[in-house]
Amino acid sequence: MPKDVILTPEGLEKLKEELEELSTVRRREVAERIKEAREFGDITENSEYDDAKNEQAMLETRILQLEENLRSALVVTPEDVDTDAVQVGNAVTVKFDDGKPQTFVIVGSAEADPPRKLSNVSPVGKALMGKKKGDKVTINLPNGSTRSAKITKIDVGL
Repeated sequence: MPKDVILTPEGLEKLKEELEELSTVRRREVAERIKEAREFGDITENSEYDDAKNEQAMLETRILQLEENLRSALVVTPEDVDTDAVQVGNAVTVKFDDGKPQTFVIVGSAEADPPRKLSNVSPVGKALMGKKKGDKVTINLPNGSTRSAKITKIDVGL
């Protein structure tokens, strides 16, 4: 059973647009590259042909991935978002120990776009999920260090 892909309405639209672009325009472009490479003659020693076929394989893999993401998409709308505790769809303002406030929008991993849109499974996202305004959180960074912050505001971020 595939895992749900959590998306905002905007993220869902972006995935649909990317799928449309790849399955129409890019497929035609790659097919044309393969056709041109075949015309160079013997395909057994034709690097143009090999490159085009590799590009085609990567393209088809991405198309399948997008189709699967769209099939298992769980779309979070502003009406679904509560501001009592941090969840996907929130804009969370935190104040780090150095006194510098930062605001992050928590999104599903399929539409993370750091530094503003952070995945709910990223180190910062994991530390914030389920926490409330006023809570202190410890963020475990990939390099093994930690960073502390206090949640100062939770809003709807969609």
